Amino acid sequence: MSEWIELEGAVNVRDLGGLPTVDGGAIRTGALLRSDNLQDLTPADVRRLVTDHGLRNVVDLRSDTEVSLTGPGPLTREPTVTIHHLSLFSEGGRFTDVEADTIDTDKVLPWQGRQEDGPETDRSVGHYLGYLADRPDSVVRALRVVPSGTSIVHCAAGKDRTGVVTAFALSVAGVPREEIVADYAATGERLEAILARLRSSPVYAQDLDSRPADTHMPHPQTMEKFLSVIDEHFGGPLGWLERHGWTTTDTIALRAALRDGSR
Repeated sequence: MSEWIELEGAVNVRDLGGLPTVDGGAIRTGALLRSDNLQDLTPADVRRLVTDHGLRNVVDLRSDTEVSLTGPGPLTREPTVTIHHLSLFSEGGRFTDVEADTIDTDKVLPWQGRQEDGPETDRSVGHYLGYLADRPDSVVRALRVVPSGTSIVHCAAGKDRTGVVTAFALSVAGVPREEIVADYAATGERLEAILARLRSSPVYAQDLDSRPADTHMPHPQTMEKFLSVIDEHFGGPLGWLERHGWTTTDTIALRAALRDGSR
């Protein structure tokens, strides 16, 4: 299993190093981290990530609206860290200047307007497929960041958007499906703390309070079903990536960055 990183200002942070690969290898420790929102990191947290873990890249999957409403985080002030803002929602960079001027940003937060009919698993899978449909460019670019140095991928809770991108990265690196699903579900261990953090922010509180807590739980069957759909329609995450400009060179670079070199 991946290793939790205990911080004061974030509660869902872990290093994916140690996850096994299908040929007997493992994911390299210190190559890929995943997290909830990093806005509240303390100076000690920043030092731990940058100095102890060698952090060089932040892949921020939040929407433009989220970033605008919450403001810059402390890692934006670190000269050795590069922030890659890669929204998984169509509002991030797709509007023309004229359209942007007419958009009410209160109406384009990514969690608003969800349909509440149907099983929770199907709703979540639908959202995940929506990320791929709306912003394939962001998914591909996020994975291309990883070979350039220790990277942390995050969104708000570190569950859905982060879960999709890290699942694709782990799949390309050769991590077995059951391990990818288990890593996705591991966020559930910290769900209470994650929700408490997000409820303290006016950006997220209203949505969280309007939905039962169980709808936020990362159930294993959600990731299993999502990846099964990708298998059926695209031949797996690598097949999907290749349809959107991913190359053999990209695969080699990502695997070299993530694998521990034992195989």
